Amino acid sequence: MDTIPCGLGQGVSERGASIGAAQCGVGPFYPAAFVLVGAENASGEEFRGVNRKAQRKNQGRARPQPAVEGKWAARWTAIKAAPRVVVLFLFILGIFYVFGRRLWYMQFVEGELYSAAAEQQSTREITVPAARGIIYDRNGTQLVRNVPSFRVTVIPAYLPTGEGRGIVIASREAENVLIRLAFLLNMPYTTAGGGMGAANPAPGVRDILRNVVKDRDGNEVPFSMYYRAVTIKRNVDRETAMLVAQQSLVLPGVSVEVEPVREYLYSPLMSQIMGYLLPIPEEVAEVRRAKGYDPATDRIGYAGVEAVYEDYLKGAKGHQIIEEDVLGRLVRVVAEVDAPVPGDNVYLTIDLELQAFVEQALQEGMDAPRVNSPRGVAIVMNPQTSEILAMVSLPTYDNNIFTRGASTLELQHLYGDTHRPMINHAIMDRLHPGSVFKVVIASAALQEEIVYPQHTHVSCPGKIVVPNRYAPNDPGLATSFFCWNRSGHGALDVVGGIAHSCNVFFYTIGGGNEEERFEGLGVNRIVQYTELFGFGKPTGVDLPGEVGGLVPNPRWKREQLSESWNTGNTYHFSIGEGFLEVTPLQMLNAINAIANGGQLYRPRVVQRITDAEGVTVDPRAPELIRTLPISQAHLATVRLGMEGAVAYGTAPRAQLEGINVAGKTGTAQYCDDIARLAGKCDGGWPEHAWFAAFAPVEEPEVSVIVFLYDGGEGSTAAVPVAHDILAHYFGLDEDADEAELAATHNAETTP
Repeated sequence: MDTIPCGLGQGVSERGASIGAAQCGVGPFYPAAFVLVGAENASGEEFRGVNRKAQRKNQGRARPQPAVEGKWAARWTAIKAAPRVVVLFLFILGIFYVFGRRLWYMQFVEGELYSAAAEQQSTREITVPAARGIIYDRNGTQLVRNVPSFRVTVIPAYLPTGEGRGIVIASREAENVLIRLAFLLNMPYTTAGGGMGAANPAPGVRDILRNVVKDRDGNEVPFSMYYRAVTIKRNVDRETAMLVAQQSLVLPGVSVEVEPVREYLYSPLMSQIMGYLLPIPEEVAEVRRAKGYDPATDRIGYAGVEAVYEDYLKGAKGHQIIEEDVLGRLVRVVAEVDAPVPGDNVYLTIDLELQAFVEQALQEGMDAPRVNSPRGVAIVMNPQTSEILAMVSLPTYDNNIFTRGASTLELQHLYGDTHRPMINHAIMDRLHPGSVFKVVIASAALQEEIVYPQHTHVSCPGKIVVPNRYAPNDPGLATSFFCWNRSGHGALDVVGGIAHSCNVFFYTIGGGNEEERFEGLGVNRIVQYTELFGFGKPTGVDLPGEVGGLVPNPRWKREQLSESWNTGNTYHFSIGEGFLEVTPLQMLNAINAIANGGQLYRPRVVQRITDAEGVTVDPRAPELIRTLPISQAHLATVRLGMEGAVAYGTAPRAQLEGINVAGKTGTAQYCDDIARLAGKCDGGWPEHAWFAAFAPVEEPEVSVIVFLYDGGEGSTAAVPVAHDILAHYFGLDEDADEAELAATHNAETTP
């Protein structure tokens, strides 16, 4: 058995062995567990144990470090003793490597890209609104002006996200901003979840933003859209606007802007003609965006001249590059890309002072005893050009409510009124014209030589009897068509037929009379001339919403009612009743063509258009639709009959001192839903009152038409209104000063 050098034998302690070994210079000492492995004990057996007691005794004692290996051997020993430290060290080293590599890539490879992005977020291009064009009357009186108003907007990109990245409108931080804003603006945060059957309230702040940042299909809009200002509320009062502005530090992304809004100086007098502005509806948003509009902030003309002449009035926007801070507040204007161009100015054909008088006269006529009409129309035109000098439709509305924001109650009142104040009844109502239409039949009969001036006489016994086609010999089955004068008019020529408005005369020349062997025009020729006078399609007036009316014919009746056309239909057509429907403007324009010698012009309410400097850009000359294929002599005969109606016929109340007036009355039976619900259709039907006229007969310079819904007879209800209008036009009335006052009482001081 081997022995330990230098006299160290068995039984020597580990401490002693270590010292001895060091003294002998034999190198590091290894514990007995290692040195004696494989040695044999005194009995010759292999020694495999260790002195556990001695080992426990020596635990924790400092052991002398060997001098031979140095510090690296000690570190290697520590590493072998603690492997988890190695793993942690390598993990940290890997993280630093990944982040370092990414930082290097972002700075040296993508550096320019991020620099540009940072620059883009601190500066952006904005649009500068153009001043909308001004509208004037024919004499240069300003009818509307642009006034400053506050609006509150939100730029979604500047709302806090709570995550430091991305754009999340639904984040808690953004929600807090919007809730605070809703409180300041006295708006709901959201109106979603109102429940079935709930009213349709105005959208909340959150709803407005969500509608903008998602398209109609619910998809996210392009990233750039988040940097566009979204209008949350318009017409904010000054106190609220200042309060919102003062809280900008806690309302990131929220701005208070000043925008021009329309103030209509003569509302409701001019509302039906002027129209109003409204936000761009969703269904045309993309079309308008392609034309340079911003659906989130812009408004467009929604009725009247504001709508038809939108492209002239809107002007061209300018553009600026601005710098903003992280809260979206303006720091400075970096550059002006292009300046805004003001919209063009529009001059109407309307005479404001005349318009005011016409409204006053019409309202008085509607309120007259035994009339009490709930709805009325009065139009004044130049028959030589079809310029509209005045157009009044009652009831009407105040178009300024759409500027300040109409309340739900106001809208319910307007749209719930059975007589529809939002409708321009001059061009949107389809009405039976009654006897005013007889001048068209007379013109056609003369041109077609059904009658001859002063040579053809038709006898009026008070009625005309039409035998039943299936039982012509049975008088009990015959149908009688009566004249308004049941006693009859006797024999009449065409002038007398017009002057006295004889129904039997026009039954005969329109539909014929078998008993008298008189062949009338027949339905086909009546339809032909009716359409030549402009009925059955819109006149093309420069106002929106015009309807074309209805010119019936046998095919129409067969397709719509599954019935055949009969003689009675032709008779009713010939006196302006039955299925025939016209607008007041169509009827007056036809009267104009008779007055001026056969020239059918397109009606218009705009005289000319100028730019902001006053240079005319569109003179809007009279537009001839067609020349009627009726001889001057025949039209002169019709005018003579209309002159007789005023001189000695159905409209003597229209006479003016020193001025010859030609006119035609009309009383049209009707039975619409309103009358039916009121029980007025039981027995005899109620009647609309009509009267159309022009003057002077020799050189017509003005024409007028008056319509009174449920007004009764035209000769007693409509004629007095037209008389007052004509008298005022020619300066023959005594209330001119009062009318001028009425024209200006709504206007504020012109700026």
